[in-house]
Amino acid sequence: MDELIVQGEINSKILVLRGKQVMLDRDLAVLYNVETKVLNQAVKRNIRRFPSDFMFQIDDKEKKELVTNCDRFEKLKHSTVNPYAFSEQGVYMLATVLKSDVAIDVNIAIMRTFSKLREFSKHYNALAKQLIEIDRKHDKQYKALKKALDELVVGSEVVDVVRMGFLRDEE
Repeated sequence: MDELIVQGEINSKILVLRGKQVMLDRDLAVLYNVETKVLNQAVKRNIRRFPSDFMFQIDDKEKKELVTNCDRFEKLKHSTVNPYAFSEQGVYMLATVLKSDVAIDVNIAIMRTFSKLREFSKHYNALAKQLIEIDRKHDKQYKALKKALDELVVGSEVVDVVRMGFLRDEE
């Protein structure tokens, strides 16, 4: 299994719902090479392993948003059952429920992908802080420059009034 291809495929299937990075049951089923129904049955047989912070069922509003924003969820539009979303811990717990070699290999790749996303997030946050600091610094410089230019404009408006044209004898 080519690790870069697998991680890219996994990365494209990680969504953010309710402020958490999650994967949907249908995407996990494809990766694990099982039917979604089989995956969900295995979860239901072991439901105590999946508390609400490991797995939750998306609501109608979230489903509508997914269908609207992602073409790959078009089939969800007509589905009567809302999919389940699994957090990183929930995906890890799936490995204990699904016993196949494919499930083990895929699970390892998923854990590595989540780990890389966390690492990327750390670097991204550090970069964002640096950009904010640079923006603040340039904002101060911009304000100082604007003030100096405003003072020059005000100073240039005060000019001697010189009469131009011809004067009549009466004046």
